[in-house]
Amino acid sequence: MPSTPVPDPDRLAQAARTVEFFGLKLKRGRNLGKRTGAFTDFIDQRVADLHEAFSDPDVRAVFPIGGGYGAMQILDKIDYSIIRRNPKIFTGYSDITAMHLAFNKLAGLVTFHTPMLLSSFTEYSQAYFRRALFDTHSLGRIVNPPAGNAVRPGHPWRTVRPGRARGPIIGGNLTLISTTMGTRYEIDTQGKILVLEDVGEETYSIDRMLTQLWLAGKLQQSAGIVWGECSDCGPGDYKPSTSSPYTLGETVDNILGRLDVPVLAGLTIGHTADQASFPLGVAATLDADAGALIVEDAATV
Repeated sequence: MPSTPVPDPDRLAQAARTVEFFGLKLKRGRNLGKRTGAFTDFIDQRVADLHEAFSDPDVRAVFPIGGGYGAMQILDKIDYSIIRRNPKIFTGYSDITAMHLAFNKLAGLVTFHTPMLLSSFTEYSQAYFRRALFDTHSLGRIVNPPAGNAVRPGHPWRTVRPGRARGPIIGGNLTLISTTMGTRYEIDTQGKILVLEDVGEETYSIDRMLTQLWLAGKLQQSAGIVWGECSDCGPGDYKPSTSSPYTLGETVDNILGRLDVPVLAGLTIGHTADQASFPLGVAATLDADAGALIVEDAATV
């Protein structure tokens, strides 16, 4: 529970069902389910649960129950030597992006960008979750679900910049990538496939964060970029933004479209029911013309 606490017993039972559904045995963190007063007063307990999970030889994988907010609060309290000495599967997305960045950079750990235990887990999500975490072969091609309606597919994608690129996968939630800039956990994009997603952000906010990465050279240093699904982003229906005249698509094109690297938009990565799972830190090829990210290296043994 590195992020927002989940004290609701019904939601905890739902998470337990998810673990059991995938044939795993649940071991709860000591502080899982506890209701907190001041969230910042609960930092030591969250760190203790994380250290204990990685130190326990009986634990094979660590699954944060949910995202929300707060993972950044514990980054400077983590003993990364414990993570480095005890490499395990670590999953999650959204707020957990902060930990993906830190584990990759300071512990050299390959982690997994996946749904949370409380996510909806459609059949598509289940299939990629199993392939990413339970299969010792490389994940292979990540593509959107088949279009039920060829004219109006549920998950449309488009090529912003054509081409193919190869490199290790890095990234996650744009907000967390932006807010860790200037820290020791700052993302390293040099020669890498950068994956970005977010939720509930206005276009001016997306513009501001992408511009920050542009000014820092992070976008230009990448080998290629996947812009995932940005759920509920942009102005609301019939409520045009007063801060930016541009749509979300225009904002993506205005910034990412200026790059000299392949850029694919719309892959099912992020806050969407149909959500692909994939490892962070392993080699992959981005085919922006075919709408695919091909994971080439195995991430589990």
